[in-house]
Amino acid sequence: MNATDPAQPGMLDRRQFLRTTAAAALALAGHARATPTTAWRMRLSFSSVMLAGLPIEEVCERAAKLGFEAIDIWCPFDNCKHLTDVVARLGPDGLKELLAKHKLTLGSFTTYTTKAEAIGFPAYADFIGKCGGGVVVRESQYIDVKPAELTAAMRAFFEKLKPQIEKAAETKVRLAIENHGNALVATPDSFKAFVDLNPAPQHVGLAIAPYHLQNLKASVEDVICTAGSQLLFFYAWQAADGMDQLPGHGPADFVPWLKALADIRYQGFVNPFMHGKPTTGELSAAMIKANAYLKDCHTRAIG
Repeated sequence: MNATDPAQPGMLDRRQFLRTTAAAALALAGHARATPTTAWRMRLSFSSVMLAGLPIEEVCERAAKLGFEAIDIWCPFDNCKHLTDVVARLGPDGLKELLAKHKLTLGSFTTYTTKAEAIGFPAYADFIGKCGGGVVVRESQYIDVKPAELTAAMRAFFEKLKPQIEKAAETKVRLAIENHGNALVATPDSFKAFVDLNPAPQHVGLAIAPYHLQNLKASVEDVICTAGSQLLFFYAWQAADGMDQLPGHGPADFVPWLKALADIRYQGFVNPFMHGKPTTGELSAAMIKANAYLKDCHTRAIG
């Protein structure tokens, strides 16, 4: 039978129809696969602790010049005193004016409970509320938990956290609980337990530090997927020494991590991060490289 024979128009039409339908199906499938990533925009924030020795005014100025959209202001940690200084010296209105001057968004506050800072979030809750609320990063609980005890320990943690959750609701805050080595929130299983047992996901969620996950040989992408809509903060931070902790400096490939963030439609900031004491000039140069690398990874992740 000749498919081009005018006497057989039905055969040609049918084949054209099948080809057109198949092409349309493939196009739709491709669009469905692409949608979670192509719509995602990466936003970068800067943690003030990395320039702990500078006044908050200079930290904001440098962060803006480096291309960051937002600032993450730290409570006392090591020699960082930015949050206590802002509370005492600038107040909510002064902080808002400072951020407006440099066209920065207030990305988050970090309020770990440490030896230097025994109270953590409650000490700053009212001030943060007057600033408009937002994300507040804090620790979980520094304890070793056996797998069989994980559910009970997580329930107990949330029960103990209730007053802070209530204060978070009052001050328009979302608490982001960060993972750490030798802590309640550490392993992939602990992330799942957190998500499953979280009594108030509108007020409390997770912060992911890949540095600590890599030390456990855990998949960062899988943990991002587990956290899903409860992910509020993401450190772009790899397990390495010195400057190699930063994106584009150490060996970690950030493309899969950013792809995972895109797939869950992550709404928070990406925070290139390191611990250490580089000079201001060293950190600025390193951050230029880190941000350029992250932007390239973002392009590849959503491409």
